[in-house]
Amino acid sequence: MKITIIGTGGVGGYFGGRLALAGNDVTFIARGAHLNAIKTNGLIVKSTLGEFTIKPAKATSELDVVHYSDLVMICTKAWQVKEIAQQIAPLIGAETMVLPLQNGVLAAEELAEFIPRKHIVGGLCRIFSKIESPGTISHMGADPTILFSELNNEHTERTMWLKYTFETAGLTNIWSDDIQADLWKKFLMICSSALLAVTKTNYGELRSIPETRALLHEMYTEIYNVAIAAGINLPENSVEKTMKAVDTFPPESTSSLTRDVWEGKPSEIEYQNGTVVKFGEKYNVPTPVNRFVYYSILPMEMKARQ
Repeated sequence: MKITIIGTGGVGGYFGGRLALAGNDVTFIARGAHLNAIKTNGLIVKSTLGEFTIKPAKATSELDVVHYSDLVMICTKAWQVKEIAQQIAPLIGAETMVLPLQNGVLAAEELAEFIPRKHIVGGLCRIFSKIESPGTISHMGADPTILFSELNNEHTERTMWLKYTFETAGLTNIWSDDIQADLWKKFLMICSSALLAVTKTNYGELRSIPETRALLHEMYTEIYNVAIAAGINLPENSVEKTMKAVDTFPPESTSSLTRDVWEGKPSEIEYQNGTVVKFGEKYNVPTPVNRFVYYSILPMEMKARQ
């Protein structure tokens, strides 16, 4: 497949690298020192599953390559999706699939404001990864997994082809039967990132201290209640399953939002706990823990964006 990776960070760099390693024609969209390093030294991926380098790697800062792509994977931060959608909308080919892998539950709808829905495939990923240094991606934990489906949950010929592409690249993937439910399952989990940021803990510390573990459980329960009010088909044991999943994370692990807040960078707080608060207001569901965490980070977010 001809694939364009928009956003060659921890997510796009890892999955795009695996797809390129399998022989797909992959172009990486990057910028600055990261782009220069990829052009000079190739894309280096360090992983618990083995290290590899894509050299030469096709990398550019220009979006024109989207016009020739079978698949566009959008791996930017959630708050960049709308801008990217406007930029690539005129470049989408007749058969191009657009697969967003953002955190949160709004990416597909934000893309659909500018791109015809027929081009959009629902998606999400699970991975602990980051840019270690310019040109180098580090995968630190979790089995890198992509979940995807048509937005109406139909299994179609093109998503079957997408599954084949992921399979041949050795990527764990799940052809979702309910992509909205799967998005909310991940959303429920990732909103703990802001709790890490506020408490200045990693997952090992957060889950082992009784008081912060209780806060985590309350946070997840609020998000579950919001999801049910929104008509999302989440299992009744979602909160307990998520708590058990957190117990399997590497103790020292954090998340990209956590690190962004600590480093004074713009974060995805509006697309995580901020979204919980807004949906809670919409459906009249109390969200006190999420509201406190969101409001606590908001001043730092405003400073970062200035």
